[in-house]
Order: sequence, then structure tokens, then C-alpha cells
Amino acid sequence: MRPQQGVDELDAVDRLPRRTPAAPALAWWLGAHGGAGETTLAEYLPGSRAADHAWPTSADATTPSRVVLVARSHARGLRAAQRALTDWASGAVPGVDLLGLVIVADAPQRLPKPLRDLTRVVGGGAPRVWHLPWIEAARYAPSDGTTPPPAPARRVLRSIAQLTDPLPADTAPTVPAPTVTTGASASAPAREDSR
Repeated sequence: MRPQQGVDELDAVDRLPRRTPAAPALAWWLGAHGGAGETTLAEYLPGSRAADHAWPTSADATTPSRVVLVARSHARGLRAAQRALTDWASGAVPGVDLLGLVIVADAPQRLPKPLRDLTRVVGGGAPRVWHLPWIEAARYAPSDGTTPPPAPARRVLRSIAQLTDPLPADTAPTVPAPTVTTGASASAPAREDSR
């Protein structure tokens, strides 16, 4: 999926800022809003980095920055993701290869129907959509990059790592295989929707 002709650029006030990073990354996590979870996801995937809520545009058109948009599943988060996806679709964000959108659950309960419907509409503008369920253990994990990713996040991380170019063996990210859980729980496996 590429930016599309006919999509109008957003007003400057509705756009995320753009920055050219000083160093490359395996992938960039772009939080569409504050508290989206980009920093936590960056800690889980070695070689990736949080984009600090700004499009990490590459100065070299031959090697665009690989970006994963991140948003919470509440209305504010989904609307922020929709604005960011519209911004990208308009072609106003050069030097970016948008890999997809990670929607992170904002609560342990199932999404109400209006939010599920909005999730489908917003996700339609992304090349891929990954759904990350509520992970209670993540609330208590230290924020120092030493905690391994919880099982529900491993599938998303593995899928994103597979979308990036291979790295030398000594720097390739290692994402453990997911553990299988049974029964209904807040740590159900993550889902991916490919477009």
C-alpha cells in the first residue's frame, strides 16, 4: 500500500511533526498520540526506536524509514491514528515506508461496538493492522529494556521484524516464540490483519 492520489493534505495543526533522525533504526514506532505505547514497543524489539511522536523521514529516498504507527483503542487514539494515516496517504510524508498500525488495547474489556467499528474504518487506511490486547503485566514491568516482551506482543514483534530487511546475524533481533494460553484471558494472542 502506498500513498494515494486524491487524498488532501491535512492542515498543519492536524499533522504530526517531521524529523530526520541522526541514526537509522530497524523500525520506528510512531505514537499517534501521547501514551500510545511506542516507547514500550521499542524496548521490546532490539534495533527499533521510538520516534517521539514525529514522522522519522529519511533524507535518502532509496532507504526510507520503516515506520509502525501505534495508537490506543480509545476514540481519541483511533482519531489520532486516522489523522496520521490520512497525512501519510496524502503523500505529504516522503522518506517513510509505513509498515502498518498497531492498535493497543486501552482497557482489559472487549471494545464496545462503536469503537470496534471505528477500528475497522481507521485500519482500512493502513497497509497492515495488528491488535495488541490488554497486557496487565506490562503495567508493572520495569521500563529499562530488560523485561522480555509478554507473549501477546511476541507475534506482533515477530511479524514486524519479518517486514524489515535482514540484519547481520550479530545484530538481528531475537523475539521468542509465543507461548500458547488457553481459555479467555486478558493476554489473548495478538491478531494481525493484512491488507
